[in-house]
Amino acid sequence: MVEQTSDVAMRRQRLAAGLLDYGASFTELGRRFAETLGVHSTDAFALMEIAAAEQAAEPLSPALLSKRVTLTSGAMTTLLNRLEQAGYITRSREHTDRRVVTLRCSEHARRLAEEFFHSVNTEQDAILAEYEPAQLAEFERLLGRLRGAMDREGAP
Repeated sequence: MVEQTSDVAMRRQRLAAGLLDYGASFTELGRRFAETLGVHSTDAFALMEIAAAEQAAEPLSPALLSKRVTLTSGAMTTLLNRLEQAGYITRSREHTDRRVVTLRCSEHARRLAEEFFHSVNTEQDAILAEYEPAQLAEFERLLGRLRGAMDREGAP
């Protein structure tokens, strides 16, 4: 049975509202993490992006990071300088193309993040464990497709 267009639109709106609420909570958590680190929230979100990419074995370059944290190249350089001076990241040349800089979290930053996010990660892991892996994979696929629709809409 095919759902009515208005039913699908209402489900989309409820899902979007839930995702917006989740995003707002994530943003607030990131702001509090930035406070703990003594940095601006943009710096903390950049650090989280660097850590997540490194954990996925896909470390970021400054250019890739600037696509995730929308900043000009000059602003990104300033941000990275601050994070490096604070001892939260390192920049290295690991690529065969020596012009490519790789961003890595310091062990100190990793420990601070693990301590800060431990309780929320533990609680979220327990919630996710209530669902079958196939359900979670389907939800990830759904989110990816919805994001792709927005990305295509914004493209020139």
